[in-house]
Amino acid sequence: MTEPQTFLDKFILQAHSDSLKTSEYPREFLDLKMKVSFGQGGKARIPWINFTAHEMSASNGYFPVYLYYRDLNVLILAFGLSETSEYGESWAADVISDKTKIRDFLPNPPRYGSSYVFKSYTPKIVEGKVSYSTNNVGLSGATLNNDLTEIINIYKRGVDLEVKKETSVLSTGLFYMEKQLEDFIISNWDKTELGAKYDLIYEDGELISQQFRTDIGPIDILAKDKKTNNYVVIELKRNQTSDDTVGQLARYMGWIKKHKNDPNVQGIIVAGQFDKKLSYATTMMPNIEVFVYEVSFSLKEHVTD
Repeated sequence: MTEPQTFLDKFILQAHSDSLKTSEYPREFLDLKMKVSFGQGGKARIPWINFTAHEMSASNGYFPVYLYYRDLNVLILAFGLSETSEYGESWAADVISDKTKIRDFLPNPPRYGSSYVFKSYTPKIVEGKVSYSTNNVGLSGATLNNDLTEIINIYKRGVDLEVKKETSVLSTGLFYMEKQLEDFIISNWDKTELGAKYDLIYEDGELISQQFRTDIGPIDILAKDKKTNNYVVIELKRNQTSDDTVGQLARYMGWIKKHKNDPNVQGIIVAGQFDKKLSYATTMMPNIEVFVYEVSFSLKEHVTD
């Protein structure tokens, strides 16, 4: 297993470069998915490393995360909370009740203010090597490793309890089937028909298209037309009725029209099937399209060498 300090040193050094590559980092750590980001489409102000259960993602869930506030030279190991959408469950109250939110720990943090501080460090780079301290007291690699292991163990216990609850979104499979579709579309954007016509939106090197925040709720995906530069509101038809989906899409389009000053905003519904109700509901709204997704599943026999 890769020691945490090994990839953490590399992460801090790279955060002070212009490289956004993450292919050389581990993909898993202590049985959790590990993801590193220095920004997409541009350099992020706050690069991060998160560790998520396989049912969760950075855009929807709660998870341990390193957040490097580079301008302040502060590295925080946090009880992370997704900014893009509110997950059905979160860190247990007894875990975060005595913890400080990042917005109360740092002066005007540009992002991730709702997450909670577990540990904070001050990195120092000398001749290409990184050392860490807290309150001017130097820290050993073992201390850093123990801190990460401790928060991951807290996380695993919480996730395990959620899986055992019959009403949990983890145990019902709703999280996986619905949320993973959205994540799949984003991850494979350039390979879809959507990606051929529309661009995702980035701000300060961070993707803001997914679960785009408005004061009436989050838009599943907000994009821009490659030719006209008009906004495109994309909503996934989950367990809603067709009428509910169209109504929700119309509300978000109205919000974009007013707040983004775009009278020609377009709308798209992504659904598993194009039923009659959806057909009738969109007939009177010419600026709304419907895309139908298909899921393929196959089994392949494993051949032992």
